[in-house]
Parts: sequence; C-alpha cells; structure tokens
Amino acid sequence: MDMKQFEHERHLVAAFMTRLYDRQLTTASGGNISLRINKDLFCITPSALDKGLLRTEDIAVVTLEGKNLTPHLRLSIETEMHRLILLARPDCSAVVHAHPTTVSAFSAVTKEGRCGINTHLIAESYYILEDPVMVDYRLMGTVNLAEQAAVQAVDHDVLVLENHGAVTLGRTLLEAFDKIELLERAAQMTVIAEQLGRSGYEVSPLSEPRLKQLMHMKSGS
Repeated sequence: MDMKQFEHERHLVAAFMTRLYDRQLTTASGGNISLRINKDLFCITPSALDKGLLRTEDIAVVTLEGKNLTPHLRLSIETEMHRLILLARPDCSAVVHAHPTTVSAFSAVTKEGRCGINTHLIAESYYILEDPVMVDYRLMGTVNLAEQAAVQAVDHDVLVLENHGAVTLGRTLLEAFDKIELLERAAQMTVIAEQLGRSGYEVSPLSEPRLKQLMHMKSGS
C-alpha cells in the first residue's frame, strides 16, 4: 500500500505531537496521538522515537482491526487503547494521550471519590471539558487499560487515567489538543483557587443553573 496517500494525516499527527511536546504537556518518550484516516485505518505516533522531533514518515498507519501497515515502525504501547476508543466513538477522529504535570498529579488523588480537577471555575473549562472522568488504574500498555478507557470514552471526551495521565477525544486533532491543553490549565486553576481559598479569599465556582445554561448553549437547545 502506498503510504503517500496518507501523508496529510500523518503530517498532522507529527505536527501536533511536536506542539504537545513544545507546550510541555508531555516528555520526549511519553504520550501518543492518533487520527482516524477513514473507516478502516488510523495513524498513530510510534514508540522509541523522540516525540519532539517526529516527521511525517515516522507516523505509523494501522488498520482498525489492529494490523500495522508500517511494520518498520514500532507501534506505541497504547495503540490498542487508541484503537478501541476510535471504535467506541465513531463520531470522534482524534485521540490525544499525554502526561501534563498538574493533570498527572491529580491522577494520583481524588476528591469525594471523583476526579479532583475543578472545571467549574470558568465557563470555558466546563463548556469544553465538562466533568472529567477517572479511569481506574490498569497497567499501562495493556489490553485491560485499553478496554477500561474505551468503556469510559463511550460517553466522555476527557479521561483522567489513575496514576498515569490523561486522554482527550475530538472530532478533529485541534479539538482533542485543545482539550488536553485546557485540562492542564483547569488543573492549575484548581490548585491556585484552593490556595487562595485557604488564604481567606472566597472561591465562587459556577452555580448549577449556570452550568446547565452552558450545556444548553453547547447543545443548541
């Protein structure tokens, strides 16, 4: 199969991985990005290459049945997670998995049994992210983790993987990237707001009516 026909999608994945690294949302060896090519194929960042220096030709092409069409490239250990999420969410074309510092810290803590990242502090966070969902710990790179993430991805676009990092979904790569970047900002704002609250300031998150208003706006109802 001629891989040149998928050059645009592979270029996008490489470019957004560089952007993810440059924004310090992941490390040289961490994180992965996938993009649906068509109903049968997707492309994904490889394993064992510097995530800040990926080129178009470094991006693997995989069938949605799991066959690597670029066998000279070593697949990411999280390829199965991306594959199952794309199968579970035909409305989404892009998946970003990364380890932003503040988000990753929150992946190791919960608040009242839920993800501790507060997306109710500003309207943009809740409008785009809604409430992130925690995915119970499973060993990274395993089918068990892939299955757990795919189950939660059925009705959530933002997943915080316990003791691991985060996954975001989007109709486009820009949408998925925006969510991972905004999630890190929401995590940082959570820490800042809690510190300010302990210093005597009154923290005023969005009220329930305002949250509902934002969801009505989002759904167009």
